[in-house]
Amino acid sequence: MERKKAVLQLGNGCSMEGWSFGYEGSASGEVVFSTSMVGYPESLTDPSFEGQILCVSYPLVGNYGIPSMVTGRDGLVAQAESERIHVQGLVIADYSENYSHWDAVKSLGDWLREQKVPGISGIDTRALTRMIREEGVMPGRIVVEGCEEGFCHSEEAEGRRENLLVPRVSCKEVLHYGNGRKRVVLVDCGVKHNILRCLVGRGMEVVRVPWDYDFTGLDYDGLFISNGPGDPAVCTATIGHLKKALEGDRPIFGVCLGSQLMALAAGARTFKLPYGHRSHNQPVRLVGTDRCFITSQNHGYAVDPATLPAGWEPFFVNLNDGTNEGIRHLDKPFFATQFHPEASGGPVDTEFLFDEFISQL
Repeated sequence: MERKKAVLQLGNGCSMEGWSFGYEGSASGEVVFSTSMVGYPESLTDPSFEGQILCVSYPLVGNYGIPSMVTGRDGLVAQAESERIHVQGLVIADYSENYSHWDAVKSLGDWLREQKVPGISGIDTRALTRMIREEGVMPGRIVVEGCEEGFCHSEEAEGRRENLLVPRVSCKEVLHYGNGRKRVVLVDCGVKHNILRCLVGRGMEVVRVPWDYDFTGLDYDGLFISNGPGDPAVCTATIGHLKKALEGDRPIFGVCLGSQLMALAAGARTFKLPYGHRSHNQPVRLVGTDRCFITSQNHGYAVDPATLPAGWEPFFVNLNDGTNEGIRHLDKPFFATQFHPEASGGPVDTEFLFDEFISQL
């Protein structure tokens, strides 16, 4: 198969030349990096990457192909985090066209072409990662040879895009999973399927509602606020409903964006990280103890712990940069983590937090 040239153009004026291996088109987005060494099907289908161009720093991608993306009886994809690819584009160093895995049904390149997502290989991803670490995330675009016409990009357009991310990844109607003894309302801001599996697998009935749905009048035992992409401050509808929920005492568990939304509803502030936390092996410490855990993370914003109001305290702290990794209420059963305790494929060091949440229902 003849390869076309492609170029990654960055907002700082830098351009990197490579080869197209996915959809032969062009795309723009915020350029971010992930240092995870496995799990590209899971990463590409993570709704938290919506609207972003993902640079995978691991040097070999595509060698085990792509598993089936057919949904099961529970309506979930068994080996991915959602039904579709969410990244705008994929940047890698070396692409393996010839895959080998007993569960693979197609190549990564074929999958990208099917879903019209461009990929570029032959990029020095370590240099790109270092650039983003030093300069911060930045807008960029992938342009495939012959697809330059009619394509434009601007930082203003990226700002408008970020305001639309959560509605693009949230469910459009109320959905039901499981038939358990307790009912959990899950506010879908871009939920990963393994969160649903972790709840249903523990005997819960889950009612999944859109991000802006007024759940305050529903009958439920516990509330779960999911992960999702973009700036939490633009999710004003969710924050308003959460404020009402915080006036009660039914248990609430938030993950990733859910942690930021809970903090905003409580009265704290959030801020954008220079380059975000996106990897499988981020160390965190349980505040007030020496207990440390290895976690999976994917977020570009964080909670400012100094702005937490009375009655709230930090739950976990990141051991790499000291940023907040979770919050909890001192008296009520409300807590949230910035990392992903449901991580697939791992680490699963903190999956016990689902058990803690359920024990409070």
